[in-house]
Amino acid sequence: MTFLTFLLPALYALIGLACGLPKLRQHAARVALVGVWTAPVLLVAILSSWWLFSADQSAPIYTSLLSALMLILVVFMAWVLVSFSQRYMAGEPRVDHYYRALMLTLAAVTLTLSSNHLLWFWAGWVGISLGLHYLLTFYPDRPRAILAAHKKFILARVAELSLLCAFGLLYWTHETWYLSEIMNQMYGALTWQEQVAACLIAAAALMKCAQLPVHGWLMQVVEAPTPVSALLHAGIINLGGYLVLSFYPLLQLSSAAIWLLLIVAGLTTVISALVMTTRISIKVRLAWSTSAQMGLMLLECALGLYELAVLHLMTHSVYKAHAFLNSSSAVHDYLTRKVAPDENPHFIAWGAAALFSTVAVGAAIWLWQYQGPMSPWLLMWFALTLLVAQWRSVPRPSAFLRLALTVIGLALLYGGLKSATGWLLHGHIPEHTVMAFGAEDIWACALFVVLFVLAICLRYLAHLPWVRRFSVTLFAGLYLDEWFTKLTLLIWPVSLPAYSKAKHHGVALIFPNLAKGWKK
Repeated sequence: MTFLTFLLPALYALIGLACGLPKLRQHAARVALVGVWTAPVLLVAILSSWWLFSADQSAPIYTSLLSALMLILVVFMAWVLVSFSQRYMAGEPRVDHYYRALMLTLAAVTLTLSSNHLLWFWAGWVGISLGLHYLLTFYPDRPRAILAAHKKFILARVAELSLLCAFGLLYWTHETWYLSEIMNQMYGALTWQEQVAACLIAAAALMKCAQLPVHGWLMQVVEAPTPVSALLHAGIINLGGYLVLSFYPLLQLSSAAIWLLLIVAGLTTVISALVMTTRISIKVRLAWSTSAQMGLMLLECALGLYELAVLHLMTHSVYKAHAFLNSSSAVHDYLTRKVAPDENPHFIAWGAAALFSTVAVGAAIWLWQYQGPMSPWLLMWFALTLLVAQWRSVPRPSAFLRLALTVIGLALLYGGLKSATGWLLHGHIPEHTVMAFGAEDIWACALFVVLFVLAICLRYLAHLPWVRRFSVTLFAGLYLDEWFTKLTLLIWPVSLPAYSKAKHHGVALIFPNLAKGWKK
């Protein structure tokens, strides 16, 4: 069992090391491709052993369906990224370094996902950060990319220290390093050690998911190769959500940890979604979108919507990978939107949109017999209302009746997928602890109302003076990243390597203080 558990991480690690061998450097792309084609075979063996040894709670692999789903996702994403990189990275002078770092990072990811032992979990977590740092600095002559990597490196060390302290406290309390054994003992009131551990885990997840105000690095690493951006946004950043889901039996018993997630992740969802509307660069828009989506996923976790968070995690990974790898079509999409009619919805359109959305959401709640927080359905109602109200502002608007049927179908599909995910995870997820219109649910509803109102104002009331001022503030990211940038430059100033071809006067336009230091 132990051998099978580490087969997948070992495969990716060996392939990564092979890519750096002198005799194989010129064939690194083919070596990596062989590795990702072999991984599914090993994954089948691992999942088979999971079923055979599921009764062994001390086994190194975490006996959870969530781990199995995540491993399947990672193996699939690895195949997609390496296949895409065959052409995208062709001709790069250091392509062997790229494949080596990519495969070693995937090895660390699979180690974390397949580890039931907290120390192995932490070791994989650290390995992911170190591998990602190398990938983010693949172009060492780009000052902004180096600065963003430094910010990520410093933040990652803080998150890792928080996680290590949390694991130490859990071991102190339960005298075991096995995650499954610790989570099985989560009931009743928590000790102070467990309370502190829960808050530290929540803080580590928030930092991993690039939540405000430590989000800036995520928007600034877009200068890395596109496959690296896809790996980061579609896989690695989701590990913050995986961390919360894995330790949810502990977190749900700590009101402090839950409200930390509710406040920070909730505000990040609103602010990042609004800031995204002010961005022009497709990659930067996607980066702000990732921050908002991760905030929403952590908010779902805090609301006790475990199955919805798992569904969100899986679908977001696939969507964001496609969005980054398909970012080259941004110009075509922009031109298509330009030819679309720009009509402001009138009162009748808003009324009809609200009516159809209410019918669709009500039918879905009744059909699937939903019981739990109502804030997710409120968000769905807002999204469907905007879709119907703006139906004539698309390049090829469909018939209104067809649109209405589509809205009802989307609501039913949303409820169906959530119910199906809950059925799939039956026995692996805790019961809902947040009731409809409780304090947590009201907080989430208030956030979604604010998001909806401000989005409408930015879209249709942009001529108002306060909206213009607010838009300018959003364009600056509410100036939330300035302090961390200054702190990073103070701790770890950006310095280019000697072989950099960047001109000093060009870098001086970005970092004038660095230029002064070079002159001295």
